[in-house]
Amino acid sequence: MTLCDDALLCNFPKCRAKLSGFAWVTACSHVFCDQHGSGQFSRSPAICPACSSALSGKLDIVRTELSPSEDYKAMVLAGLRPDIVLDISTRALAFWNYQVHQERMYQEYSLSRAEGQLKQMDKVLTQQNQSRELELSAMRGEIASLKKMMEEYKRKYSEVSERLMERNRQYQKLQGLYDSLRMRNMVVGMGDREMPNHEHHDFNAGKCLFLSVGHDGDSRFFSCLEQEGAKSFFQFSTPTKDKGRTLVKKH
Repeated sequence: MTLCDDALLCNFPKCRAKLSGFAWVTACSHVFCDQHGSGQFSRSPAICPACSSALSGKLDIVRTELSPSEDYKAMVLAGLRPDIVLDISTRALAFWNYQVHQERMYQEYSLSRAEGQLKQMDKVLTQQNQSRELELSAMRGEIASLKKMMEEYKRKYSEVSERLMERNRQYQKLQGLYDSLRMRNMVVGMGDREMPNHEHHDFNAGKCLFLSVGHDGDSRFFSCLEQEGAKSFFQFSTPTKDKGRTLVKKH
């Protein structure tokens, strides 16, 4: 606010509106809008809302018109000696300067307070940013670790898949061998039942065939022994436990 400003501000703490129309002026050099002045100075004794000074004098509170008419301007100081006119003008200018000075101090205080709040907020923001950066770095490290673990799991999964496929191929091969042996056992068993005499016929130049057959029809053991040395040249066994064993001798 400068001297060329055409309006003062209400000194009521929560108002600070530009004054227009009528205003209440106090002997302690404060000015209030018509609304707050009428409300505050209607009590007795009157207390200044700005500085808490007691206003008990007859002219300690004056309600004045801020934009007087031309007739009022022509008559208000008419007939007064020049020194009185100058004294009145000096006091009026001093009141105005005091208001300007108070307003400047208030603005400087508000600016200083705002700067302090800004610095505090900037400090808090910096701390929060540092905390967020630490959290972000930790999360990035965790993500990198998880990626490594995922790659390791993928590698292990690939190895396990390959081993599983190899086991499946082995299983299929063994299953085919088992099925072929089972069919051979069934064919041999049927041929033995069709023979009329098991004691006086000699087949395959003295070789003997021993079959091990369970109660459920599955083959558990198959062996062909030579006549001399009784050497086994083929043997197959499944993981299941034998339930029974039948020996058929072929001559």
